[in-house]
Amino acid sequence: MRRLAVGTAFLSALLSVPAAHAQYVGRISAFVTDARSGAVMAQINPDLQRYPASLTKLMTLYMTFNALRSGQISLDQAVPVSVRAATREPSKLGLVPGSYITVEQAILGLVTKSANDAACALGELVGGDEDRFAAMMTAQAHALGMSSTTFRNASGLPNPDQVTTARDLATLGRHLINDFPEDYHYFSVPLFYFHGREIPNHNPMLRFYPGADGMKTGYTAQAGLNLVSSAARDNVRLVGVVMGARSNAERTRTMAALLDQGFQDEGVAPVSRPQVPLIIARAGSASARRQGFRMMAASGRTGNLSAASRQHLKKLGMIHYVLARAPLNRRLKVTGSHKAKAATHSTHRSKT
Repeated sequence: MRRLAVGTAFLSALLSVPAAHAQYVGRISAFVTDARSGAVMAQINPDLQRYPASLTKLMTLYMTFNALRSGQISLDQAVPVSVRAATREPSKLGLVPGSYITVEQAILGLVTKSANDAACALGELVGGDEDRFAAMMTAQAHALGMSSTTFRNASGLPNPDQVTTARDLATLGRHLINDFPEDYHYFSVPLFYFHGREIPNHNPMLRFYPGADGMKTGYTAQAGLNLVSSAARDNVRLVGVVMGARSNAERTRTMAALLDQGFQDEGVAPVSRPQVPLIIARAGSASARRQGFRMMAASGRTGNLSAASRQHLKKLGMIHYVLARAPLNRRLKVTGSHKAKAATHSTHRSKT
């Protein structure tokens, strides 16, 4: 019955007329919910239709995790990079047409850098082409109860018909956490290495909000600054959504205040938040050890690490460097054939 519902929704999405354009009027929409019970903790303009920007990638990741679970794709599978994918506007990994990345590299590119080229490549792998994938995303969204959401691409790059609401995105956040607990850890990766480059996670909540362990930022000029966050304290997990903020500071401050209030309403004792820390690397300090891990990961010499050290390296997101820097070999499953063409570079402002 569930497959029938998704199939019907997919057909409806393919045949649907363009959705109403988002009502972006320069004011914030927000929604906070208990991830387990679904209880509503706070809401501000929760059903105002908005442009999701790169929060779209949360659904791209949901579809990817679903395809991984079903065996349609695998983490080490090669993802072909088409000209369309390579020429998406920034933010991007700088993928070259005709090249390949792995599914896991693409996932990491989405959760850290919010890479539009990787998102498009994933959409083409899972859906056959990006337009079909967007229709699949919309059908899945409706099946999850996101009735006010329509997707038109895998990345969140501007499209007047690609719309959602704070309430719908909170629903998506809850489903990512509850439906794919084995994959949720990707959202907390602080950084990963790709072809010798350190790529940090854009999510500011991971760095300063106690208990925060995901999920995603988003920005376009039309959408404003968006954020979906999840944090857990004392066996209580909340999912928060803030859309349409005018600055990074307003977005982060609003999210922190709403989560604080939500935890308080759930009976969780308040936790003081640190100010921006001054970090001085000293011999033997955590920062120095972290740098040592970076150097070891960069050299590829992780095989000699103890099990505890390897686990710590993985927790920091650096174990992925070995995967990201290793050339793809013939044993990887490759689908499709793409001719290499020169990628064009956009001068548009970065979309995160």
